[in-house]
Amino acid sequence: MTGVPASAAGGPSAAKGGPAGAVSGAASGAAPSAPSDAVSATAAALHASAVPAAAEADVDSGAKPARGGKIAAAAVNQASVWNIANLLTMLRLLLVPGLVALMLADGGYDPAWRSFAWAAFAIAMITDLFDGHLARTYNLVTDFGKIADPIADKAIMGAALICLSGLGDLPWWVTIVILGRELGITLLRFLVIRYGVIPASRGGKLKTLSQGIAVGMYILALTGWLATARFWVMAVAVVLTVVTGLDYVRQAIVLRRQGIAERRAALEETEA
Repeated sequence: MTGVPASAAGGPSAAKGGPAGAVSGAASGAAPSAPSDAVSATAAALHASAVPAAAEADVDSGAKPARGGKIAAAAVNQASVWNIANLLTMLRLLLVPGLVALMLADGGYDPAWRSFAWAAFAIAMITDLFDGHLARTYNLVTDFGKIADPIADKAIMGAALICLSGLGDLPWWVTIVILGRELGITLLRFLVIRYGVIPASRGGKLKTLSQGIAVGMYILALTGWLATARFWVMAVAVVLTVVTGLDYVRQAIVLRRQGIAERRAALEETEA
């Protein structure tokens, strides 16, 4: 054992000056940088995997979207209001003051101005036929349209009736019956909406058509047999207005009773 060289025995001089010492020194010099690179790569990988995981956690936990996302969503919803169906409804609303101005122009009895008023009324009635159809066919139904469409319908019809009665062309009781029925049925629909929706009937559509034709004929400065004919058309419109109004009241009563009965049955099942 005494014959083994000092370098093989790992003596101090060999550890410092020999090849093994050089290799050891090189390893010790490179050691600090290698672990730091490995740590950086590991941290980057963990960060990359943590981002999707955090996003999934936000979705699963129902976290609220960022404020910018809410604004963008609101902008999209607001833009959907500007569709062709709602634009036709807006046009009908804008025609209301125009109709009144044309009806009362030059004392309200000038045939030319009355013809222009009839044209405005006819455009309003035609757009009323198309906006609802377009909204249902192309899925353009919006909350704005649900509110604005019936308002526009009653506004244009009410403006024409009030002008005609104010000018002495139509008895006031006709205007009161028609407008009273329209406003009353609208209120009734809101009162029973908790129990269901009263669908539009064929009689109601026929009533709207007859009213439009009759009021249009009264707007025009007609004479002779056409003036007589418009009287009978208006009579038909008034009868349909009253009959369909009573039918809506009946449907509302039945709908309310059914709704109350269903609620009572559901409550009894819950208690049982």
